[in-house]
Amino acid sequence: MKMKRGSIPCLCTELNLALTLHGGQSFRWTACDSGYKGIFNGCIWTLSQNKTHLSYTVQGHLKDSVNYDNILSEYFRLSVSLKEHYKQWAKADIHFQKRLDENNAVRILKQDVVENLFSFICSSNNNISRISNMVEKLCSLFGRKIYSTEDREYYDFPTIEALKEKNVESILKREKFGYRAAYIVNAAERLSVLGGKDWLLNLQGENVSYHAAREQLMTLPGIGPKVADCICLMSLDHLDAIPVDTHIFQIAQANYLPHLKKQKTVTPKIHTEVSNYLRELWGPLAGWAQAIVFSTKINTKSKSIEKQKRKNSDNENLVQAKIFKSKYQDVFLPSHLDQRLSHIYISYHHVVNNLCMKNPKILGLVQAEHKNAHLHYEALHLQSLHQPSNKIEQ
Repeated sequence: MKMKRGSIPCLCTELNLALTLHGGQSFRWTACDSGYKGIFNGCIWTLSQNKTHLSYTVQGHLKDSVNYDNILSEYFRLSVSLKEHYKQWAKADIHFQKRLDENNAVRILKQDVVENLFSFICSSNNNISRISNMVEKLCSLFGRKIYSTEDREYYDFPTIEALKEKNVESILKREKFGYRAAYIVNAAERLSVLGGKDWLLNLQGENVSYHAAREQLMTLPGIGPKVADCICLMSLDHLDAIPVDTHIFQIAQANYLPHLKKQKTVTPKIHTEVSNYLRELWGPLAGWAQAIVFSTKINTKSKSIEKQKRKNSDNENLVQAKIFKSKYQDVFLPSHLDQRLSHIYISYHHVVNNLCMKNPKILGLVQAEHKNAHLHYEALHLQSLHQPSNKIEQ
């Protein structure tokens, strides 16, 4: 097991790590104290960035002959200038121009085609969190172990041959993969007959057209139009491929194809109409533009949901504060203590949600402080009972 550290030039306006790694492209990246940790190219990578550089630590069976700077650069396609393409997309599309934000520097990852294909078979009718869990389960059950620490083991993504073994489907069904279990095994069996990974690599942009690659991918079990487009875009260099999901469909209805507003679902015909329109509008890297628009919509929606959650929680905690104070209505509290009581309930909620989700160890500390606050006011109450004026001095 070897380790190497490095750093490559990369402006933060050209790469937003959080949006790129947690945007539904790859499902093997997690946030950690030092940045983001994930697995690709058979190695464990830890990434962080500042305004001008992307830093990394890579661990695994490293080879002295391999240039890991180049591997990382190729993974993020850093040879492509987002700044220049932003200008082109904004010039062609007034709606894109309205969404333009340098902080939304999403890059299309150049992924291993086998991992990408089976990950997106898992994505059917699923959310990112559950897809990530499924992908990790595939790796831990059928992948090669790369490295282990006291609290975690790291695995490479399984090979096609490993996924077509006769007991794989029953194991995956036991692990709650549902109907996806059969898709995974059947796709692996079909790929093995066709020629395995080499067959997939022959579908790259340098070998065949986007439409030809997409058509071939859709002959595999578990792969429909959207999944085929994801594979074309993220691992076969067809950067004009546009996966059309619910979010992109809604954007198309609102801004580009208003006659589709009456349509409720994305049929294959609608998928083709939307993707063809956006490909014509955004050009050769239309799939990349789509990823940026998708990310903008998701972030806007997430912020709106979180804002409403905070508002609802604040209202709930104010009610709890009033209930608590009514319990001790015979106690006079100076205004600064009265304000502090209400503040405790609201700040407690925010601390738990903003800190404890990042570090569960903090939860115990916060709960202890919350308990101490209750004890403090209980003490104030007892003290008040022994005072003739029933007042508590500061």
